[in-house]
Amino acid sequence: MRILGITIPNEKRLDVGLTTLYGIGTSRARKILDQVKITYATKGADISPEDENKIRAIIESLKIEGNLKREISANVKRLKDIKAYRGVRHMRRLPVNGQRTKTNSRTIRGNVRKTMASGRRTESKT
Repeated sequence: MRILGITIPNEKRLDVGLTTLYGIGTSRARKILDQVKITYATKGADISPEDENKIRAIIESLKIEGNLKREISANVKRLKDIKAYRGVRHMRRLPVNGQRTKTNSRTIRGNVRKTMASGRRTESKT
């Protein structure tokens, strides 16, 4: 099954397979399946073409994938342009939502430390 140019895996359950689309998580996928009246455990290969078209129609009415990414980047750009606090945090590549920065936030800052091996060094024989 393909929706908006993205292949939904046939071997996975539909509630998990729909999450391959950006902007659809587990809860939204289950709401979509509830609207179409399909059980969550149904595999993608087992649904009828009519149900597939119903799912496709619901998903195409939502804002997902490229449109959603474009809207999010526009929101971040707006925050940067007006020099809001959150926009400044985005510009400086720091955590935006109030997380601490002394010890955590290694991911956003790119400060990934490798764990140290044992303190003993092997002596070279020369």
